[in-house]
Amino acid sequence: MKEDIGTTKYLIHAKIETNGVAERPDAVGAIFGQTEGLLGDELDLRELLKTGRIGRLKVNISSNQGKSSGTVMIPSSLNRVETSIIAAALETINRVGPCEATIKIERIEDVRDAKRRF
Repeated sequence: MKEDIGTTKYLIHAKIETNGVAERPDAVGAIFGQTEGLLGDELDLRELLKTGRIGRLKVNISSNQGKSSGTVMIPSSLNRVETSIIAAALETINRVGPCEATIKIERIEDVRDAKRRF
């Protein structure tokens, strides 16, 4: 499935670290599971994904010496405030699969601004 980045306004970049071995499905499940109900119906990630207001989550995670780390990218066509709220909700995640975890937002990229500068 090809992604249409034409409607993407912002791109949330986050870093994920766990104290045990976790895989991509664990991270995606944690993101959807632990943010469910946190922000109310208007900003529910599953609904936003279904309606196309956020794009498919890109999760790259690798394990080394019993710990996992990686990156999460979430494209958003929401406004700046709503995108920031979604990003803040990601930082509340404290478990990924069976492991304790932390997610830190590195930056929220304005994709339209990057296109304008190009």
